[in-house]
Amino acid sequence: MTDIQMPRLSDTMEEGVIANWHKQVGDKVARGEVVAEIETDKALMELEAYDDGVLEKILVEAGTTVAIGTPIAVLGDGSGAAAEAAPAAPAPAAAEPAPAEAAAPAATPAAASAPAEPAAPAESGSKPKASPLAKAVAKEKGVDLGSVQGTGPGGRIIRADIEAAASAAPAAAAPAAAPAAQAGAPAVASDDVEEIPLSNIRKVTAKRLTESKQNAPHFYLTSAIDVTELLEFRASLNERLQAADGPKVSVNDLIVKAVATSLRANPSVNVSFAGDKMLQHKRINLGVAVAIDGGLVVPVVKDADRKSVTEIATESRELAGRAREGKLKLDEMSGGTFSISNLGMFGIEQFSAVINPPEAAILAVGAARDEVQVRDGEFVARKILRVTLSADHRAVDGAVGAAFLQQFTSLLEDPIRIIA
Repeated sequence: MTDIQMPRLSDTMEEGVIANWHKQVGDKVARGEVVAEIETDKALMELEAYDDGVLEKILVEAGTTVAIGTPIAVLGDGSGAAAEAAPAAPAPAAAEPAPAEAAAPAATPAAASAPAEPAAPAESGSKPKASPLAKAVAKEKGVDLGSVQGTGPGGRIIRADIEAAASAAPAAAAPAAAPAAQAGAPAVASDDVEEIPLSNIRKVTAKRLTESKQNAPHFYLTSAIDVTELLEFRASLNERLQAADGPKVSVNDLIVKAVATSLRANPSVNVSFAGDKMLQHKRINLGVAVAIDGGLVVPVVKDADRKSVTEIATESRELAGRAREGKLKLDEMSGGTFSISNLGMFGIEQFSAVINPPEAAILAVGAARDEVQVRDGEFVARKILRVTLSADHRAVDGAVGAAFLQQFTSLLEDPIRIIA
């Protein structure tokens, strides 16, 4: 038999959640076939079998968080699934048996093939079997695990059991008085608040970005860029591309290409800080932030400086689509050297983004707005786009960041150079 273990599905993954099982005990499994879906710190990803066989045991039920390397199922030839039975009960002590044991009826043939763990709550003095998630929810809601009937595999207590117990006895489930558990938290009735568990993606995003702000001394540089000609150029370019059955190009696609070109001219921004040394990246791999349900992922356009705007447009759409479906592959989210976050489509004019470690910089892009400018002594309306560079001051100096933004601005204001 072979253990199926929680795999490392991303470079930052420390644990994963079994989102759901595609196979059940007794099902045949072919090599490369999807057996489960795993929620990682970056996306919902498919777990494929490495060997042929029969799924003999499921060790971790859906909804449970486990560390990488933990066995979650057993794959074998099928004999284990058919032969699995409850182990014989241990011999009673010399003293008289406990009341529950004395009153228990003889095991029926059906009971002999049941899972090893009993479905009833654990006996007094023993520790109830519960998933890590169930234990955490029980602690949060003040539910005694010993009073809960488990409905998971083998009587294991799962999150749904805890929530049902808390709903059935809200007074008992409420923790003892904790008047100042969270200073500044609003005092509201429980009916006015809905608790929403954090997805694994959001948990890790919160952890990494908090560490980024704490460890990397950010500084910010903002440029106001006249993109009037850029927008006209994009419209003309798309007319030609559509006439040739080519893909449409977005403003963001032109920005990605301009960033890649500017990094090639200013390689000192395409770096990472690594303690006692700097890492100068030879490839320009641009992460483009994509908002998804439950968090944020950053698929990476590899070697963006070597690709045309239409290639970037096609690849960006494919990556964003797979990101929203939770089907990004590990290599499509790894290896970024610089990131771009664009909130212009939401009408945001200007903002500052948090650096995505281990990168040293990220560019925040706002929306283009009509503004009055003075040109040749006359007032004219122009489209102005504001961008803000967030940089790690340990790796990037202010003048270096300014030179990068100057190059980037010149490209957007003379857009033919972006595709030249």
